Amino acid sequence: MSRETKLILCPINLRHVKLEQRAYEEAVEMAQRRGAKLIVATIAPEFERNLNIYDSEKYWTGELQKFIEANPAEGVELEAIVRKGAVHRQIVKLADERNVDLIVIEAANPRIQDYLLGTTASHVVAHAECSVYVVR
Repeated sequence: MSRETKLILCPINLRHVKLEQRAYEEAVEMAQRRGAKLIVATIAPEFERNLNIYDSEKYWTGELQKFIEANPAEGVELEAIVRKGAVHRQIVKLADERNVDLIVIEAANPRIQDYLLGTTASHVVAHAECSVYVVR
């Protein structure tokens, strides 16, 4: 008997979204086919390197909203979440807290495509309790 997918998590790295967003496109398509809810999350750094960002959570919430508006998920119930901290840990923690059925994640930072699997994706694959779909 196959497991039903009701909730999909797709972490988005907004710093690289102009270079790569295939995981988001795949997650939207999966959510449409399966009738699942999609959580789109971005993880903000604990300490901003950009001193022009005074309210990190507000800034990244706005950037995530702009991304979602520019890339609509037709027919999909969507929730946007911004977390702060170590990316790999926050993705796994969020998936556990929300009892996610599937994580759809990019394989690596598009600037380091020589690697087989990025460190964030590797950690998520190794530590998530749910299934993980890695998009190259």
